[in-house]
Amino acid sequence: MVPTLIGITLVTFLIVQLAPGDPVKISMGVGGETLKAEGVSEQIRLEQRKLLGLDKPLWQRYPLWLWKVCRLDFGRSFKDFRPVWRIMVERIPITVQIELISIFLAYIIAIPLGVHSAVRAGRPVERATTVLLFILYSLPSFWVAYVLMYFLAGGRFLDVFPVGGINSPGAAAFGVLHWLADRLWHLALPVLCLTYGSFAALSRYMRSSMLDVLRQDYIRTARAKGLSERLVVFKHAMRNSLIPIITILAGLLPGLIGGAVIVETIFNIPGMGRLAFEAVLFRNYPIIMAEATISAVLTLLGILVADVLYAVVDPRIKYD
Repeated sequence: MVPTLIGITLVTFLIVQLAPGDPVKISMGVGGETLKAEGVSEQIRLEQRKLLGLDKPLWQRYPLWLWKVCRLDFGRSFKDFRPVWRIMVERIPITVQIELISIFLAYIIAIPLGVHSAVRAGRPVERATTVLLFILYSLPSFWVAYVLMYFLAGGRFLDVFPVGGINSPGAAAFGVLHWLADRLWHLALPVLCLTYGSFAALSRYMRSSMLDVLRQDYIRTARAKGLSERLVVFKHAMRNSLIPIITILAGLLPGLIGGAVIVETIFNIPGMGRLAFEAVLFRNYPIIMAEATISAVLTLLGILVADVLYAVVDPRIKYD
């Protein structure tokens, strides 16, 4: 994991640093590299680059950055010079709330639906369900977000949900239950946008894996012994069908921190996804690198956790 992480951070660091756009000009301009930035003296630019730590060559900057990261120091934001950790601590809880709810809903819907589709494979209801799930999976999230806002959030039809944000004005004075209900009310549409595609894909993976297991010899043996269909399906077949689902779950772990850029931007949610989007526009290198590094760590940990869970769900897998 260590050399892999170093390789990821090195490649990401080079891509970010070599990308077009000068953070010094952007920070001194108005809305980007404008004529105002061109009028700034070269001496001021050099001092600003030194202040941001951009005056050294790349081969010196990367080891310095890596040494700071080893001490859990991601530097300061180029935009407001606040510590990156402090900014991320403010944004992470919001993204984690949205992602955990969407992942929980996706799995709690996808696994039973996939099992049911595998057991009822080939029947008219199952075929109709398959078509519907493929339609849901193919719908882009930004389009669904705007459709939901148009029909359910103050468009020409119903005005049921708020357009954006995570709480109503003055929510800090609400009671606990009132505050929680208000937060869920604001997160309903974003969570729906993040859930529909996930459970549509997960249910197809679960169905495919379940069909493979149901064709195995030990399933025929279990049925020949006279075990009930419910016991065969849920004890013997479903447990061994969860390996692909666990693999996908490991890949979803970075999303808990990385967030959903499009959904958070459309619904004006101050989470990690929107923070990353704003950091790219502003060429805010410390925040971009912090998010990339944390996502890489979570990806590697997710792979490790998946390897361990394989042995938990499938007793045939042993680790020496």
